[in-house]
Amino acid sequence: MTLLTPLYDKSYECLGCKEKFTSKKVRSRFVKILQYDTDFCPSYHSEESNPIYYHINVCPACGFSFSDETSRYFPPNSLDLIKEKISKHWSAHPYDGIRTTDDAINSYKLAIYSATLKQEKHIVLAGMYLRIAWLYRSLKNNEQEQRFMKLALHEYIQSYSVDDFKGTQMSEVKILYLIAELSIRTDDYNQAVKYFSKVIEMQKRSIEPRIIEMAKERWYEIREIQKHA
Repeated sequence: MTLLTPLYDKSYECLGCKEKFTSKKVRSRFVKILQYDTDFCPSYHSEESNPIYYHINVCPACGFSFSDETSRYFPPNSLDLIKEKISKHWSAHPYDGIRTTDDAINSYKLAIYSATLKQEKHIVLAGMYLRIAWLYRSLKNNEQEQRFMKLALHEYIQSYSVDDFKGTQMSEVKILYLIAELSIRTDDYNQAVKYFSKVIEMQKRSIEPRIIEMAKERWYEIREIQKHA
């Protein structure tokens, strides 16, 4: 009988050059979450089966990097720009095997550069930035965690302002909560209060009561901090 391992090879076609390749993914049965931070960062039982490491697919042929949330649409001239800025200088890196934390971080940075050149939706960029922040948190690198949380926060605010999160798995109440939560974590308490209040105002029509309760708890914590400031 074949022994199942946490990782398996999933086949992809590059959205850019159309080359076929494989990228590691984690079998769902091996994903065991111990807890979540207040910004939804999960802690896993085993780093070997951490799906965040394998969220990004890196094309070995051209270097274009993307997630399953990346759209297939390329605005005019964006493919030429990607070829000029990425593929022209690309030398294949081994992203098809087991990834270290540093490998994972680099794969996200490649994907963010690819997404920026492609003019990808703000909501997609926000998710990439946030996951990098989580990876730096696991390394206890507070400076880089803060840097990428601020970048994620900016993209979530942009996404909310232009509504490009609609039609994705991100709900309005969750994006408002994340804007508020990342505002706390980057020390903008006034902005955090503003957005947590927006979340709480949605409690009668929301189908995500847990997020509403989390927002109330965090709103109360900020008020207590401000009282004793």
